[in-house]
Amino acid sequence: QVQLVESGGGSVQAGGSLRLSCVASGYIRNSECMGWFRQASGKEREGLASINKYGTTWYAESLSGRFTISQDNDKNTLYLQGSSLKPEDTAMYYCAARPAGGSFCSLGTTAYNYWGQGTQVTVSS
Repeated sequence: QVQLVESGGGSVQAGGSLRLSCVASGYIRNSECMGWFRQASGKEREGLASINKYGTTWYAESLSGRFTISQDNDKNTLYLQGSSLKPEDTAMYYCAARPAGGSFCSLGTTAYNYWGQGTQVTVSS
């Protein structure tokens, strides 16, 4: 069974922190690339961070160092740690996987084959 399941979303005050988790099942648990994306209401889905199976990471410059992507291979889990959250961080957050291909992990949505259902993050002021 191939599945990505996100969790950890919720409501948080501006300046607060959240850690999102994504559990990968089946073939995608050993993916070449995994990434975090978000989509605010009425906006396009944007890439935030990615990580390859060797632990190399990439980040969108717009995050300004407020997010960290990591993985626990033993638990088949991807994480996104967010801090100093702002109201503009309010969005549905998705994890994604690309099981095969090269080890450079794009932040473009079309580079990924599998997607979770998302977890909502709401940051209030």
